[in-house]
Amino acid sequence: MYRNRLCKHLSFIFVGVALCNISVAESLKVRGFDVDASPPVGSPLAYDPTKEVSTPLSCRGIVLLGSGRPIVLVAVDWLGIANDANKVFREVLAKAAGTTPDRVAVHALHQHDAPRCDFSSDQMLADLQINKLSYDTGFARDVFRRAAKAVTAAVQDAEPVTHLGLGVGIVEKVASNRRILGEDGKVKHTRYTATRDPVVRAFPTGTIDPQLKMISLWNGDRPLAVLSYYATHPQSYYRTGQANPDFPGMARNMQQQEISTLVVHFNGAGGNIGAGKWNDGSRANRQVLADRVAAGMKLAWKSTKRVPISAEDVGWDSIPVRLPPGAHLKDPKLLAVLKDEKAAQLTRMGAAKHLVFLRRCESGDTIDIGCLRIGRARILHMPGELFVEYQLAAQQLRPDLFVAMAAYGDYGPGYIGTEIAYGQGGYETSDRASRVSPKVEAVLMDAIKKLIAPTK
Repeated sequence: MYRNRLCKHLSFIFVGVALCNISVAESLKVRGFDVDASPPVGSPLAYDPTKEVSTPLSCRGIVLLGSGRPIVLVAVDWLGIANDANKVFREVLAKAAGTTPDRVAVHALHQHDAPRCDFSSDQMLADLQINKLSYDTGFARDVFRRAAKAVTAAVQDAEPVTHLGLGVGIVEKVASNRRILGEDGKVKHTRYTATRDPVVRAFPTGTIDPQLKMISLWNGDRPLAVLSYYATHPQSYYRTGQANPDFPGMARNMQQQEISTLVVHFNGAGGNIGAGKWNDGSRANRQVLADRVAAGMKLAWKSTKRVPISAEDVGWDSIPVRLPPGAHLKDPKLLAVLKDEKAAQLTRMGAAKHLVFLRRCESGDTIDIGCLRIGRARILHMPGELFVEYQLAAQQLRPDLFVAMAAYGDYGPGYIGTEIAYGQGGYETSDRASRVSPKVEAVLMDAIKKLIAPTK
């Protein structure tokens, strides 16, 4: 059933999309693209209908040519792109670029005054005629179509890349760990992205990655595209009905305006990271947090060192993995909640998301873990709301390399904690939030090691 629905979505979405079959380019080339991803008024955001678009949402990325089939990297200002929707989007962009879906990475930045996108859950809710409160797949498909056209144009207009730039900037007073442990080793407080309690805010920052990683592609002295990576939940405040990219998107837009070059920002492994220590939810803090992330971007840009790069220095590897479903996912129980007309909409939607992921796992469906190799840099492309420990572990595996991570790829698994975190309790590893079992750590770390292990 899952595959049949995927095929149905693909047959719908491919109509009208310009396809492009290209041969391997002789030199390394790149082109960026940026299409509007803002929902229409009345369309559902994550929790409320759209009243207005205060700042446009973006679907942007790059197409990299010259090292085998094209590589496409995309970041969208949405809460998440899950299950069939993530697969369909990658398929559509792969067709548009003349590549294969395993060489396409689609990520969300996870803003909350932004849409959800999940064709699989939407279909389950549509069968009960309650999907319109949660999803607008017609709008999503239109964004997919326009992004595909932009990718086709990017392939045709790609420019030579002569140099790779790598830079790092420290971001001050933005990230803090959400999980505050008590003396018993269990989660005592969850420091959400907006924390009003000054006692909870006062706890130490905890485990984070303060580094903002920046990768830039150049033609001589002219920058062509910039990719940035920083791990944190992106919410300052939300539930306004005003679609906006929140403080990471604001910082990205500020940096892009300053350097007059497309900046594509990816959220790192920020599942257990947020601004809660530094943010009480006041509206003034949005600009404060944006300024602090922008300052980190400026530092990364200023510290950038450029080296010559060629097609031989670039490659893409991916490993399909089967994630273990959480033991709490039970088909009959979830189906009963889904059909319960007295249950709240968010509760029924949550049951649909759980049920879709469980059935994916039972069918043997896989999720691609990708890695872009470019010079001495490695960029890992990961699913779900991944804990920062995965990002730190990847960096520790290869201290000789420039390692960055983009999480929030396929949003189907929900939160993905470490094995020990599931015994500590807390929201992120609760039955409500996470759809995988503690065994997920071994699966993901095995893939990470294979992708960035030293070449023998």
